Amino acid sequence: MHAEVSAGVKSLMTVRKALRAARQALASSESTDLDTQVLLSHALGVDRTFLFAHPEKDLTDGQHEAFQSAVARRAVGEPIAYIIGAKGFYDLDLLVTPAVLIPRPETELLLEEALRLTEGGPSLTVADIGTGSGALAVTYARHRPTAKVYATEISGDALRIARRNADAVGAKVAFFEGDLAEPLIERGIQIDLLMANLPYIASAELAVLEVSRFEPRLALDGGADGLDAIRRLLTRIPAVGRAGAHVLLEIGAEQGEAVADLVRDRLGAHCDILQDYAGLDRIARFRLSA
Repeated sequence: MHAEVSAGVKSLMTVRKALRAARQALASSESTDLDTQVLLSHALGVDRTFLFAHPEKDLTDGQHEAFQSAVARRAVGEPIAYIIGAKGFYDLDLLVTPAVLIPRPETELLLEEALRLTEGGPSLTVADIGTGSGALAVTYARHRPTAKVYATEISGDALRIARRNADAVGAKVAFFEGDLAEPLIERGIQIDLLMANLPYIASAELAVLEVSRFEPRLALDGGADGLDAIRRLLTRIPAVGRAGAHVLLEIGAEQGEAVADLVRDRLGAHCDILQDYAGLDRIARFRLSA
């Protein structure tokens, strides 16, 4: 991998100088040093430790141009994950493009709870509704290889990314294009565990958030109060979930009470709200009546 660094025509730029110039260009970033290091290591095809070990290494013209282009994209706010085309999630590196929401650490909490609920038990049938990049479905399938894992997604472009992520790690996931749980209901599939990270940002709030500049609105906009997609899914869960099925939904930081009320009113089930590491509402957990 390190051989790539010396390939091509050398520029007058070294690793040290390139990082210094990039830090000046990205001075307004909250993570300037990390951003510049990640972008340069990507341009060179090396890991970040190489940069510290070889600060006087010359860049080729091509590497310098690629790095400058990446820095320019970051300077206008484009997420690092889209620039390098990858994002770490749990123990995997996933392909991401502007067609999919960038996986967040908060969603790892939902995955961890799903793995906890199914630890040491029989092989189950599991669904990830609105899979996006496939983060939940693919990672769960890797850790529970005997489970039957299904994933649905309304965006064909996102579904292609999810399939590529599954193929890259050999995860066995059956993907279906369609709205929420409908593809599963149409096929008569019954599940024991449902995971979903649906759009939950209120439309008016989304308009002023930085995330809306680059990430797909389809994966973010939850309607007037952010709960439109969750309401629609709750009406269809009884048609796809077996008696006693577990349901895990990622929710917004102030939506716990509202979602618990919806689950009680529409499904007659008690809903626990799990908080993230910042003490904010993050996961709604409940079971269908046995």
